[in-house]
Amino acid sequence: MGARPADEPFVFNVVGLLSDPVGTSRTHEVDVPTIDLPEELVLSAPIRGTVRLTHESRGILADVALTTVLAGECSRCLRPVSTPIDLAFSEEYLPSIDLVSGRPVPTDEEPDALRMTDHHEVDLTTSVQDAILLAEPIAPLDRPDCPGLCLVCGLPLDEGVHDHPTDDIDPRLEALRAFRVDDAE
Repeated sequence: MGARPADEPFVFNVVGLLSDPVGTSRTHEVDVPTIDLPEELVLSAPIRGTVRLTHESRGILADVALTTVLAGECSRCLRPVSTPIDLAFSEEYLPSIDLVSGRPVPTDEEPDALRMTDHHEVDLTTSVQDAILLAEPIAPLDRPDCPGLCLVCGLPLDEGVHDHPTDDIDPRLEALRAFRVDDAE
C-alpha cells in the first residue's frame, strides 16, 4: 500500500503497479473523514472501504467498494435522518504519459476515456463524489410509515393530539363537513 497525501485521499500513485506484470493488483483500505460535496449533502460518517487497482493491458482497472452515511431530513416530517449508502463501481484509467519514454500518449482515438495524471496517478475523487450524488435518496424517510406533518399546526402527526377546531371553515365548503366515504364500496 502506497502512502497518499492526506488532502488527496482518493489519488493513488500507480507507477509501481504499471511496472508489474499485467494482472497484478493492489488493494488499498480507505478511511476518509469527508470529501468535498455540494452544500446540501452532508456526510455523518467517514467513507470506508477498499479500492482495488489492477494492472491490465490498457491501463489500470479501479474496483471501488465504499460505504458512508448521508445526514439529512425526512421528506415528510422534517426530522433528522441518516441514510447509509453503499458505493460500488469499476472504472478503467488509461495512461496519459508513456511510462518508458515519458512522452504524451495520443488520446485522439478515445477522447472521453478516463486518464491517469501526468504523474501516473489514478484520481478517483470525482468518481467518488459522483457516486455519492447518485446514491442520495430522492425523498429520504425516517421510517417507511412516516405519517408526515399536520396540515393545521405543522407538528408531526405521530406526536401529540391533533384535535383542531373546525369552526373556521369557508362557508362555501360547509356542505362538505358532513361528507363521509361509504365503506361498502
